[in-house]
Amino acid sequence: MKLFDVYPLFPIEPVRAQGSWLWDAEGKKYLDLYGGHAVISIGHGHPHYVRMLKEQLDRIAFYSNSVKNSLQEQLSEKLGRLCGYPNHSLFLCNSGAEANENALKLASFVTGRKKVIAFKKAFHGRTSGAVAATDNAKIVAPFNAGHDIIFLPLNDREAIRQHLDEQVAAVILEGIQGVGGIHVPDDSFVSFLADEAKQKGALLILDEVQSGYGRTGRFFAHQFANIVPDLITIAKGMGNGFPVGGVLIHPAIRPWHGMLGTTFGGNYLACAAALAVLDVIEEENLMANAEQLGTFWMQELRKMPAITQVRGRGLMIGFDLPEHWRHLRQELLQEHRIFTGEAKPNTVRLLPSLAMTKAEAERLLEALHTTINQPLHA
Repeated sequence: MKLFDVYPLFPIEPVRAQGSWLWDAEGKKYLDLYGGHAVISIGHGHPHYVRMLKEQLDRIAFYSNSVKNSLQEQLSEKLGRLCGYPNHSLFLCNSGAEANENALKLASFVTGRKKVIAFKKAFHGRTSGAVAATDNAKIVAPFNAGHDIIFLPLNDREAIRQHLDEQVAAVILEGIQGVGGIHVPDDSFVSFLADEAKQKGALLILDEVQSGYGRTGRFFAHQFANIVPDLITIAKGMGNGFPVGGVLIHPAIRPWHGMLGTTFGGNYLACAAALAVLDVIEEENLMANAEQLGTFWMQELRKMPAITQVRGRGLMIGFDLPEHWRHLRQELLQEHRIFTGEAKPNTVRLLPSLAMTKAEAERLLEALHTTINQPLHA
């Protein structure tokens, strides 16, 4: 049997990782400024994280959600305290797509409606409803295309006024659009959207799968707009590589037995991983580090004439390049051994560990200075 060939692969096999660094099978060392799609939030191989997983594995790794699991309660309490939503409830699942799927389902249960507003360049996952709310027709199969979804331009108030009516179950918005190219919703637009949704009886879903967990310098990107969403979805940085996701649910939404369910969500190892991540974020003050280094990076990137635009918050950054530098990501990887991300057509995405150091941040600037032949300091 062969692997189903759906991933274009770099000819590199990481076999070891520590902090912001990877080593391949040949012993070559790489700086990881992408974190496997914003997953590595506290650094590879953090000793507290490794210890908690190992100790949990020695006790019990899995049983179903038909029994009490106090680790879930510990995680819910700690997450609520650190993220600023102690009165929300937590439903645990396994991935960002699953989190968004359950949030959309909840919105439909609560409102009795099925229409959803999403935004152009959105990405919410690859399961049935999540991929239907993703603005990429290429990955939406006919089976998924039956959902009642409308895509509107980001930050367009008039489009919201025209289309957000009493037929809409939910509006789903990324805290910062990730796959779409690091596009930040205006804070005033997010506030306007929350007000409009409430007036029409629709639920507001904030997809914080990439932009959450301290990446922007606040726990969630939407907190810059001072709103309280009905539903908040989380995953990626939540487990630092262990598959775990969740939905934060407003206290006005009441559960009933069987409303949602999952086999693997909230298992012992997932909770141990997620608790370790929160411990490290809190104890090592990683949100402040993300804010400081993100500000530094964006200031320096904006000094480079070859870079046409810089967008983002904290350590969720995208910068655009002219067409003749469309291969910069490959050059950074091949010549400087630096992993970054991309968005079409010519955007480089930076999603490093929140524990990245300033020296590691400067290494990227030095590589860009060498590659695009621009002065490091204007």
